[in-house]
Amino acid sequence: MRQKLFGIDPKETTFVQRGFRPGNVQAQQQLEHIGYTFLQGYHAALADHKPDTLALRLNTIEAEWRGFAFEGAAMGLALLDALTPWQQNRLAKFMAGPGAAHIYMVHVGAGWILARLPWRRPVYLTQLNCRANAQSKIQNAKAIDPLLGWLAIDGYGFHEGYFNWPRSVEQKTIPKKLSGYARRVFDQGLGRSLWFVCGADCSHIPRKISTFDAKRHADLWSGVGLACAYAGGVDPAAIEALKSAAGKYQPHLAQGAAFAAKARQKAGNPTAHTEIACQILCGMGAGAAAEVTDQALENLPPVSSPQIGLEGKQEGAEPAYEIWKQRIQSHFSREMKP
Repeated sequence: MRQKLFGIDPKETTFVQRGFRPGNVQAQQQLEHIGYTFLQGYHAALADHKPDTLALRLNTIEAEWRGFAFEGAAMGLALLDALTPWQQNRLAKFMAGPGAAHIYMVHVGAGWILARLPWRRPVYLTQLNCRANAQSKIQNAKAIDPLLGWLAIDGYGFHEGYFNWPRSVEQKTIPKKLSGYARRVFDQGLGRSLWFVCGADCSHIPRKISTFDAKRHADLWSGVGLACAYAGGVDPAAIEALKSAAGKYQPHLAQGAAFAAKARQKAGNPTAHTEIACQILCGMGAGAAAEVTDQALENLPPVSSPQIGLEGKQEGAEPAYEIWKQRIQSHFSREMKP
């Protein structure tokens, strides 16, 4: 019954169906398989939400692609939680159990529900704000990670670029009820989607970014760097060209790649394309890039002011997630100086 009601046809992840830019055949096949694997995880969660048995099914998927399956499973679990308010602990149990190794991808996948169920957005952002400010009186706020919880907004941005690119990429439309920092994290996810929308064409992506308001460029480049290093699909020469085109945003591109390296390191699913991307974009291997993200977490200050990101709400100090990113970007900025 769940499959019939909430299932997504695999053809929805094809370039033809999505209207994505056709390009390199190898890249297209890589990116289409990623979408297919995401749906494998999503449908697996709809079929069986119990953490251990779900994980057994997901772990049969080849390691390189497994993170995308866990991402899809998170979307499925978040959907089930949202539709059954009397039992909203499926995703939390998964995160605390077998999903912990893929915690970055799980948070991103959960964010897809913010796109599919609009009424969840203000609820989630309010909970995230309270959690980040050590105020946990709101129901379910404790279940949200005050640092990684922002990745769900990234997932929301990716979804809008992937499924609604004419509106989000061509028309540059930003969800009306997002403001302040939430918009920036949304753009990080939107930047990731450009890797798919533009067919991983490293000459076309910079041109597409240039059509956005300059204030959005940094976060878009960050997302592109993450997608390049995590999803892959291009050769070293293309990555070199992408780095050159990024210009002053090279530290943001590197930060995104470092995030990808850390996600794969934690999950234990390293790939050659992540290593190559980090060597080029970060000037170091994937292991070292992941270590940079760990070092940037040391003595990370807590958020002391509201950062809700809802329309009409006053925002205060930058959230810890942004400080984390800035530290990583600053590290690579220093490394890149001649």
